[in-house]
Amino acid sequence: MEQSIRTQPPGPRPRPPAGGPGREAAVPGPAGPRDATAARPPGPRPAAGPAALATRLRRRLGRAGAKRSGPPTRLTGVGTGVVSVVGTLGFALLDRVLFGGLGVLFGLGFLLVCFQTAVRVRLADLPAAPIAGPLSFALALALLSPVAMGGLVGHLLALCSGLALRAGWLFAGTALAAAIVGARFVAQRRIRRAR
Repeated sequence: MEQSIRTQPPGPRPRPPAGGPGREAAVPGPAGPRDATAARPPGPRPAAGPAALATRLRRRLGRAGAKRSGPPTRLTGVGTGVVSVVGTLGFALLDRVLFGGLGVLFGLGFLLVCFQTAVRVRLADLPAAPIAGPLSFALALALLSPVAMGGLVGHLLALCSGLALRAGWLFAGTALAAAIVGARFVAQRRIRRAR
């Protein structure tokens, strides 16, 4: 049976001083050796000069203003639907307030919303962008298009005529979203195959 032999006496081992120019020797204390520069008397810190304050401020501003690294934030399927509905309704309201109806501003706003949702939707929810666009377009028309006669039939006729009159904007926005989503899907498959 082997027994271990201790070569040093029990207790904390003394550490050699971290030598080098400008470093002070270790000062032994009750808990063992420690660096003399680390020992600070309790109380407020000494006032720093303007140069030190400016340096600290620059560092903090540099950290706060640094660009975020990593992939951009992506929308989920539900988030894509919400952004699409809110954006389309916002442009429809703006067009109605400024120009009294749903015209070119509404159409251009719808194209912008379709583009943004197709670019920002995450890869797992790609089909949400081309689906959310037409639904939000129809919802905006149902809520904000002028109705000639009252009742459910009047609202249904106003929606159908609004979709027929603005079919160009509807198809352009949906085709734009579908093209972007298709291109992103193909690019992602190529990246996966390359790995």
